[in-house]
Amino acid sequence: MIKKIKIGLIQSKSLGTIQSNIDSAIKNIKKAAKKKAKIICLPELFLTNYFCQTESHSNFKLAEKIPGKISRIFCNLARELGVVLNITMFEKKTSGFYHNTSIIIGENGNILSKYRKMHIPDDPGYYEKFYFSPGDLGFKSVKTKFGKVGPLICWDQWFPEAARLTALKGAQIIFYPTAIGWHPKEKRKFGKSQLNSWITMQKSHAIANGTYVAAINRVGVETKGNKKIEFWGNSMVIDPTGKIIAKAGNKKEDILVCEVDYKKIDTARQHWPFLRDRRTEFYKDILKNPEDE
Repeated sequence: MIKKIKIGLIQSKSLGTIQSNIDSAIKNIKKAAKKKAKIICLPELFLTNYFCQTESHSNFKLAEKIPGKISRIFCNLARELGVVLNITMFEKKTSGFYHNTSIIIGENGNILSKYRKMHIPDDPGYYEKFYFSPGDLGFKSVKTKFGKVGPLICWDQWFPEAARLTALKGAQIIFYPTAIGWHPKEKRKFGKSQLNSWITMQKSHAIANGTYVAAINRVGVETKGNKKIEFWGNSMVIDPTGKIIAKAGNKKEDILVCEVDYKKIDTARQHWPFLRDRRTEFYKDILKNPEDE
């Protein structure tokens, strides 16, 4: 049983075209692998600009079937390097049904599992409900050669239920490929608190579930018409006690390679037995919406 491994987080910016983003991703994955990373994750929807800033039917042409041409490129790369890859893509499931999907590719180049983003936002500049159907595959823990991976995506990271169910399925590392940032008009007033809230949520998932958490964001300013988002980076790895053990900045691309020690999961759960002390028989009301005042 593997006790320690290195994971790699690729904090990148979109270069505008799918091919340029593929080329950049391949280069950065190879750099992470050279640093001995065995599980490597890229940001959410890394193949394109974050097109969900606006609603446009023309963007549906960016989707593809999985497996497909692009996923096969990364399957071949995983096999060549002997690493596990976690990449998110705009998936065309069938006519009229599209998903924001993570695929976990094994070191042998096979697709081990797919996860379709469960929670879909519809906020100013994040019009994802126009493009993506909610996930239909449930929460997962994917067994790989290098550990059990829990794939979640961006907006999922604000929901403690998603992290809890993923941890209960056995995930040792919960990955959140992400595309999140500031609206420039809000940054001065709300920017610091928004970023702090995001970091706090990731730390809370690690603590409450006794797992490692890895959040992988993009950087750069992307403009679409009169819409603009400054993606705030800050990709990070958090240990089961809530300590940030690796962190990138908020402006530059980066390749974070960080060792995770699986023994720390058991140690944390021995000292903080939150999973043991749950009272599941009294949790039925969690399925209900808040009551009217």
